[in-house]
Amino acid sequence: MKNIAVVILNWNGIGFLQNFLPSVIQYTDHHLADIYVADNGSTDRSMEWLSEIHPDVKTIILGENYGFAQGYNLALQQISAPYYLLLNSDIEVTENWLEPMYRIMESDQNIAACMPKIKAFHTKSHFEYAGAAGGYIDKYGFPFCRGRIFHHIEEDHGQYDDTREVFWASGACLLIRSDLYVKAGGLDPFFFAHMEEIDLCWRLKNMGYKIMFCHESTVFHLGGGTLPKKNHRKTYLNFRNNLILLIKNLTPRKYKRTLITRTLLDKVAAFYFLAKLEIGGFHAVLKAYCSVLANLRRIRKSRQAIRKEIQLSHHDEIYPKSIVLHFFLKGKRKFKDLPRYF
Repeated sequence: MKNIAVVILNWNGIGFLQNFLPSVIQYTDHHLADIYVADNGSTDRSMEWLSEIHPDVKTIILGENYGFAQGYNLALQQISAPYYLLLNSDIEVTENWLEPMYRIMESDQNIAACMPKIKAFHTKSHFEYAGAAGGYIDKYGFPFCRGRIFHHIEEDHGQYDDTREVFWASGACLLIRSDLYVKAGGLDPFFFAHMEEIDLCWRLKNMGYKIMFCHESTVFHLGGGTLPKKNHRKTYLNFRNNLILLIKNLTPRKYKRTLITRTLLDKVAAFYFLAKLEIGGFHAVLKAYCSVLANLRRIRKSRQAIRKEIQLSHHDEIYPKSIVLHFFLKGKRKFKDLPRYF
């Protein structure tokens, strides 16, 4: 058994596998890690291509599209290794990408997960939306990163070249202890996609574990922060999942006040969509709230289960102010410009 299982979740991604899998094979120490591709019911011959061109890569066939969260949960149940490395299929890894993260994990048993520096595939001088140099959230649950606040992406000048504890690690490239993945309950399948890794990291931090950023490891991610303008599926998932994130994980002391304020902010966002005649965006926010209300009993049941495991409730990596206020009204576009620098 190898120490690490690198697991790529695939759904009709033959192009991604053809373009990015070779770098994973080339730069992964095969004494340290096995490479798996778990398939979410693809119909594009990606798995046939994989068996023909890269027969040494291990495969897991799931049969249908379970989404990011449940797809990984079902795949990882079939793998035995001390560490899982969740890797998006559209990531190009670099030489020595895995070992620095592994060394950090081995150095401290209280570290549950670790992520590398994530930069943009097409603009390699800049960070990438999905993680950049480590993730945080503000007091109202809005996620941001060192190197990325909302859709403002910084150029990488080495300004975040330090290994440090963060609040969440990107699911695009996430190294995590397998036993803690299971103990924390894995990724919540109700999320389907978007922010499920933040939810998992929040649970792990509440259990007393650390989430780390490793600047010595770099990967390049093709994905971006937006879908096509007329596709509001991501808008819906982001608003819905962000609300679920808060309901599940907020402490009792902050629960009501935070949710009231967050609901007001989301109303502002909804009417902003309406004012710009982006009816799809307006409907996406309404649909998100309808989904949460329809499933509120289920979400609260998850919250009750989480509360039983909590050891820590305060985290320095939660920004104690409003990132919305400082970004949109005060013009703070960079992490280092925030009033309280972490």
